[in-house]
Amino acid sequence: MSHDELAAAAAAVRERTGRPTHTVAVVLGSGLGDYAAILPGAIAVPYADLPGFPVPRVEGHGGTLYSVAPQDRPILVLSGRVHTYEGWPLDKVVFAVRTAVLCGCGIVVLTNAAGGAGDGLAAGDLVLIRDHINLTTRNPLVGANDDRLGPRFPDMSAVYPADLRQMAHRAGERAGVPLKEGIYAWFLGPSYETPAEVQMARRLGADLVGMSTVPEAIAARHMGARVLGISLVTNLAAGISPVPLSHEEVQQTAQEARSRFTALLDALLPELAA
Repeated sequence: MSHDELAAAAAAVRERTGRPTHTVAVVLGSGLGDYAAILPGAIAVPYADLPGFPVPRVEGHGGTLYSVAPQDRPILVLSGRVHTYEGWPLDKVVFAVRTAVLCGCGIVVLTNAAGGAGDGLAAGDLVLIRDHINLTTRNPLVGANDDRLGPRFPDMSAVYPADLRQMAHRAGERAGVPLKEGIYAWFLGPSYETPAEVQMARRLGADLVGMSTVPEAIAARHMGARVLGISLVTNLAAGISPVPLSHEEVQQTAQEARSRFTALLDALLPELAA
């Protein structure tokens, strides 16, 4: 993936949306795919119409970019993401997020569905990501570095800045949506984690386990963007949950929590864009 490929995609976004710049990007995880379609001034562009954009293959993940303008402040909403476990190379996994940053998005909000591994978490909880643990040994920055995108060795000490989490807490209070905080561990998938793997992640400090988000966060931070991560706990992780894990359970819990999640985003996004 080159800067020129990303620049071409960003130019196509500007042309198709008619908006020269955007301030915030949001990646919608499981169950939130059609959220953007009802937002003010929504302009939809299928991923398939944008050069270089990969199209998701997983049920529950759309494949449409939306440009929306709450309070006349343009925001990009990426409805659906691709995952490493689908066979996509990491440069494609992070392509949409990198394009959004080139479109001017200095803040990237990454949402996901995750398994709850930490004490006190229950299905339906919304959790702000305080930090992450990369358990896959994979990194989207491997290979030649393009200095136009970011430095060879980017700092990762504050991927998820405290001030953005504080803004999210305030938005949650206004919306009546309680938020917790935790550390997210990235597993490759697509098989769910074993009980032993979940215990390992817990001992390493993880509260959440999932199969996305971390490569996007690394790529966004590499480009100088700031990241806010929000996980919906859709199930208790293996060895904690008394029942076998299933994608149907994930989708069902995501649907049940949808109104709270969208209320949070409705309260949060205009403040982030400002």
